[in-house]
Amino acid sequence: MKIHIGRKRTWTRCIFAAALSLAAIQTVLANPRARDLGIPFHGTPGTYNAITDVSGVQVGQTTVMEGGARSGVTAILPLGRGSQEGVLAGQFSFNGTGEMTGSHLVRDFGAFFGPVMLTGTTAVGTVSEGVLRWTKKFSSNPMQRYSRILPVVAETYDGDLNDAWSFPIRAEHAAAAIESAAGGAVAEGNVGGGTGMIAHDFKAGTGTSSRLVKLGSATYTVGVVVQANYGSRDALTIAGVPVGENIRDLMPGYASNVRRKEGSIIIVIATDAPLFSTQLERMAKRATIGLARVGGMGGATSGDLFLAFSVANHVSIGSTELQHFASVPADAMSPLFQGVADATEEAIVNALVAAQTMTGYDGLTVHALPHDRLRAILQRYNRASH
Repeated sequence: MKIHIGRKRTWTRCIFAAALSLAAIQTVLANPRARDLGIPFHGTPGTYNAITDVSGVQVGQTTVMEGGARSGVTAILPLGRGSQEGVLAGQFSFNGTGEMTGSHLVRDFGAFFGPVMLTGTTAVGTVSEGVLRWTKKFSSNPMQRYSRILPVVAETYDGDLNDAWSFPIRAEHAAAAIESAAGGAVAEGNVGGGTGMIAHDFKAGTGTSSRLVKLGSATYTVGVVVQANYGSRDALTIAGVPVGENIRDLMPGYASNVRRKEGSIIIVIATDAPLFSTQLERMAKRATIGLARVGGMGGATSGDLFLAFSVANHVSIGSTELQHFASVPADAMSPLFQGVADATEEAIVNALVAAQTMTGYDGLTVHALPHDRLRAILQRYNRASH
């Protein structure tokens, strides 16, 4: 079955081989978030505590669960589907054993056009094709098509749970994720590109969070989406507590756990603060702080790739007219850096909290982080807020 996830966690279903039960839908939609469990975090989130708190940003997700497929696609649209402009951006590779197509364009041009797509490793080419086919349908303008010929597609490997080498993701799945994109609440856990992902030997996947940041008389929003698929159990730390060291059971029975010690994570950061591309690269680097708080360390074979963009400065192509951009002073950015670190940390924990136990195509079961035991551990360390 293919599940399109759009606005406020409402679902449209396109059934291929089996029906998704009403009970399954209700279970996913009722997933708690980290704050619901009393996990304390620094900073103030926006209305939805999601990347969509940044004005204009939309998220759409397609989840594919049929046969051996445990995969999907997440689409993040900086300016919505209807925009013909791009956004200034910066990219940072904490450890580069991974792929984010379009990153050379971001580094040289300082911007990108169109959506950011997240998926599994073996689907990168197919998702890129899907973006291009959607662009062809969306616009007949040659210059607009030209601006989008290098889609931004980032990956983490879901082959422990997903039959990745059957190549279940198709171009239309990418197009469907774009078409379903909307503002509002964002579904987390076993959805979209995060469907088959694992973090710290627990089921993980897609997570999001946001922070409101005050600079002088202005208040800006920083939003984050993560696709979490990294980390060892003993390194898992939540609210400063060594949770992984206190939950040593519920381990997946990997045929070989060498890769799982490394894994990968993609982090996408959005803000409405006016920033230049060099400043956005600095923002992307600060995601490393949030990742480290939860136990990520950028292993030697890990693909830890971070992208930051601002919706405040739009970019056009094909014009010779001067373009005028505003910018927060470079020496005033520390509160924005703090917002990135805080939102990244919470987005990762949200992915872990929302995810549900999953059995993969070859019988491997990866357990969800047990909420009751997590709360008890945090209480024992006096770190639960309620």
